[in-house]
Amino acid sequence: MLARLTRELEALLGPGAVLARAEDLILYEYDGSVEKARPDVVVFPRSTEEVSRIVRLANRYNAPIVGRGAGTGLSGGALARSGGVMLVFARMDRILEVDYENLRAVVQPGVVNFDLTRAVEHAGLYYAPDPSSQKACTIGGNVSENAGGPHTLAYGVTTNHVTGLEVVLTDGEIVRVGGKSGDALGYDLTGLLVGSEGTLALVTEITVRLSRKPEAVKTLLAVFESVDDATETVVEITARAITPAACEMMDGWTLAAIEEYVHAGFPRDSGAVLLIEVEGIVEAVAAQAEAVTEVCRQHQAREVRVARDARESELLWKGRKNAFGAMGRLAPSNYVLDGVIPRSRLPQTLRHITALGRENGFRIGNIFHAGDGNLHPIILYDPRDAAEFERAVRTANEILRYCVELGGALTGEHGVGMEKNELMPLLFSEADLELMRRVRDAFNPAGRLNPGKVFPTGKGCGEVRMKAQAEGAPPL
Repeated sequence: MLARLTRELEALLGPGAVLARAEDLILYEYDGSVEKARPDVVVFPRSTEEVSRIVRLANRYNAPIVGRGAGTGLSGGALARSGGVMLVFARMDRILEVDYENLRAVVQPGVVNFDLTRAVEHAGLYYAPDPSSQKACTIGGNVSENAGGPHTLAYGVTTNHVTGLEVVLTDGEIVRVGGKSGDALGYDLTGLLVGSEGTLALVTEITVRLSRKPEAVKTLLAVFESVDDATETVVEITARAITPAACEMMDGWTLAAIEEYVHAGFPRDSGAVLLIEVEGIVEAVAAQAEAVTEVCRQHQAREVRVARDARESELLWKGRKNAFGAMGRLAPSNYVLDGVIPRSRLPQTLRHITALGRENGFRIGNIFHAGDGNLHPIILYDPRDAAEFERAVRTANEILRYCVELGGALTGEHGVGMEKNELMPLLFSEADLELMRRVRDAFNPAGRLNPGKVFPTGKGCGEVRMKAQAEGAPPL
């Protein structure tokens, strides 16, 4: 059956757009998460019409269908948990239209996030959502996971910048929802589809909102002797109703690794730093920077440095956005988490994470969007050691459970995928989950779109990966 499906896909797309050999498929059995799952065949559509035909063909063979962008996701959302057909959108990478007058752009899903900003920056515009992987991740993947980034605090996540979508439904029908206005009457289907993790439809075209570059920007680096002082500063900034464009925190141990790798000018001997950005009109930015500096010093900041120019600011942000790569120098692999807590609970949460790491034999780095309580603890481990991997997964689950206990959430921007789906009952009742399933079933009644994601299946995190390592993926 797989051979027949492959032949028909090659007839539809051409042999250069279909991969079915094991040595090719192995490249698509992983993403940025700790999981693995191999598709049976990978295809590279070039148009919405081809996506529609692929879906209709897969349906004839009852094959699961998974969409994939750049594979940078951190929750296993782009993995073929049940095998089947994987559609990689790398060749649908065109910016179709830029409407400068109405601050809109229409793009295909394979457009790299930062490439859109580079295409419009000559007009003083940019695309605001800025994940750390923005130079590699695609807007289609951002839409699927509702990605955020350091500037989420002021500008929100992807859903706040998408006004319309073209999608292919599970029967192959092509439909459009929303549009350039972003104020369509009726149900907000665009909002429903953004963040649905590929379980409702395949996104083939995206209309996004562009933003004007601010008149002035100041980047501040506040250096602290302790993590507690830094986290309490964030709580105080919030309490004073100061809303920076970004407020990022890195602990001292993590910071030393970043500086060794990037040479961004971070102090190697601090307990923690806050990287804070304020922007707007010149006068407001000056006043806000002064207010932030005052709060930092009240909480024992030993230094508050303002970037002298755009180059120094870019270097500091380069350090922040290359943090995960820097940690790769310290261990064979790392497990990047994504949980949310109330900002007022930051100090106790970081103490708890440190204690959990000590109990389980891990050094855990902390890099996160402090302004909105979105944590990204990094567990360093060796994936070649099965027992250590299982212990890392257990530690991660304990951290996420603690986030929920404090009134937080399982994810702020990485999605649920196959990483956190078994933890969903911590946050939602069975009635909640059943309502979500009914919504999914209205779009995806046969369950062939990205199966095994978001909803509990009874299999724990890591189970699929360990099975794949031992046995290889099952055939179609």
